[in-house]
Amino acid sequence: MAAMMQPQIILLKEGTDTSQGKAQLVSNINACMAVADVVRTTLGPRGMDKLIHDEKGNTTISNDGATIMKLLDIVHPAAKILVDIAKSQDSEVGDGTTTVVLLAGEFLKEAKPFVEEGVHPQNLIRSYRTASSMAIEKVKELAVSIEGKSLEEKKSLLAKCAATTLSSKLIGGEKDFFASMVVDAVLAIGSDDRLNMIGIKKVTF
Repeated sequence: MAAMMQPQIILLKEGTDTSQGKAQLVSNINACMAVADVVRTTLGPRGMDKLIHDEKGNTTISNDGATIMKLLDIVHPAAKILVDIAKSQDSEVGDGTTTVVLLAGEFLKEAKPFVEEGVHPQNLIRSYRTASSMAIEKVKELAVSIEGKSLEEKKSLLAKCAATTLSSKLIGGEKDFFASMVVDAVLAIGSDDRLNMIGIKKVTF
């Protein structure tokens, strides 16, 4: 019985941070904000490229948020969550990876003063969920439906959406041409969501 009552011994690596409570929350927020600052300058049509040199000697130049986040050697547990967010956004949507990382970083930045003042994280989470519901309702109010519109009107609206996403890409100068091409390809497969039927052929000049 005495052997079962012995205290548990936990061995930690040298330099391990053992802070708890408010100090640890602030530390996590600071780590996430540092990661968000890395990709901040890559956002938008005037975003800058990042040159990343890894330990294997490989060099990568990119302004894609998901690519940069994958190449960063992040060891902080909380900051790694931002990498997972970028990967999820890339696999589910295929775009907006930098935006979700920056949004998460800004949410944490705004929450930091409240954490330092002693506000419980559950209250902050509840507030963010309320704000999320209000934002979704506002987006639904502003949404423009393409139901009942003619084919030409649909193509025009879809082309504008496609052109917007191409503004920050290398082909931004020819976004109207590529946007029209993408819309024609998507409309060609009809109402079926079989996007795997659309192929991309790369030609070297």
